Amino acid sequence: MMKRKYKVSVIQLNLNDIPENNLKKCLSWVREAAKQGAEVISLPELYSSHYFCQSEDVDNFALAEPLYSTSFTAFSALAKELGVVIVVPFFEKRMPGIYHNSAYIIDTDGSEAGLYRKMHIPDDPHFYEKFYFTPGDLGFKSINTSKGKIGTLICWDQWYPEAARLTALKGAEILFYPTAIGWAPHEVEEFGEKQHGAWMNVMKGHAVANGIYVAAANRIGLEKYVPDTNGIIFWGGSFIAGPQGEILAQASHDKEEILIAEVDLDLQENVRQNWPFFRDRRIDAFGEITKRAID
Repeated sequence: MMKRKYKVSVIQLNLNDIPENNLKKCLSWVREAAKQGAEVISLPELYSSHYFCQSEDVDNFALAEPLYSTSFTAFSALAKELGVVIVVPFFEKRMPGIYHNSAYIIDTDGSEAGLYRKMHIPDDPHFYEKFYFTPGDLGFKSINTSKGKIGTLICWDQWYPEAARLTALKGAEILFYPTAIGWAPHEVEEFGEKQHGAWMNVMKGHAVANGIYVAAANRIGLEKYVPDTNGIIFWGGSFIAGPQGEILAQASHDKEEILIAEVDLDLQENVRQNWPFFRDRRIDAFGEITKRAID
């Protein structure tokens, strides 16, 4: 019988351009989170390298890895050793010419409980992800693990209520968002607070609208590796929210941290009983949501 309470964690890290160093570092931080009692642990988006999407450069495809290779082997062994579930976001090489921004959900026995491929792919200045990533084709999922039912979306997916809703409707108890988001240094003073506030508010809204726990794992630090650019200051601010949008744990903007909070399924059920948003959905009137625009 599944536990009615379990502890989840997001890890906020500064990452660099050497995959071997990032792997070693992330294994160590996951081990520490488990030592602190975490049972389900998520790393930030594209954990194994710097955020290479700041430029369009074919050399960066060398950072991708086939399924079930380096990342899976290492974190599978660690999950089995520690008896924890690990969300491992990575750059997937599916075949020559097709790459995905993906995440393994690895169960406590080291097996793959699920795989998610990022569905929404941005193309903004210094976030040139459409150059690298094919949109996901696995849909939105609730993944059954030995700890609980886990939903995983990735970064740009954060802005889409449809993605959170579909994942929640499939039974997810918590929604993880591995993330790489930050500020352009010259915009921080004018727009920084508003941008960060919007990021938090939209995910807290997903928690409220779906009566679901939400956990975002971001990276930190200035990553400036493209010549003649200012780079990106990744703003950290990782957090875990409860099913009414309440903040259960929140990280700083500039420190490496482990956040841990408890998922309480009895509380979640009580919230949904008192705020029955799923019950009152007018599914008979939502058909037009699948149109690009309603002209």
